[in-house]
Amino acid sequence: MVWYYSKLLHQTSFGLAMGGAVPWLWPLFKVLHFAGMTLFVGGCVAFNLRLLGAARDLPVEPLRKLARWGTLGFAITAITGLGFYAGFPNQYMNWPFFFKMVCVVLAGVNVLLYHTTGLHRRVDRIGAGQDVPFAAKVFAVTSLSLWCGVMFIGRMLSVFSDTF
Repeated sequence: MVWYYSKLLHQTSFGLAMGGAVPWLWPLFKVLHFAGMTLFVGGCVAFNLRLLGAARDLPVEPLRKLARWGTLGFAITAITGLGFYAGFPNQYMNWPFFFKMVCVVLAGVNVLLYHTTGLHRRVDRIGAGQDVPFAAKVFAVTSLSLWCGVMFIGRMLSVFSDTF
């Protein structure tokens, strides 16, 4: 079933353009993908490291604002990643890519729990020199671990797979 919908996506004008019909689109998406990852990692890592105790002399609020740039970076990365998939879905029909997507989903659930449990409200009140609740540290470790897994598997897809 996944392969059926992947082929449909590939046959759209977007998929055909990414697959080579527009030769400059793939390199442009590579640059945008990297720029998006840079924004995402910068915002995400800075915020999570503060939750873990680094730069305790900073209040959490300014770093949360920085995390908004990370959200923009994630959106850019997700859109360009979809483009890569649409262009050559057969490259991504393997277990490593599946595990990468599992990590992305789990990281999304982690963020959802952070916001729906009210933890974010408690963390936002943390001032300079104060420590965050233990649950926030668990969130940060989980977030950093999952996103490191996503990036590692993403970079290693060509090693783990024979389709690249």
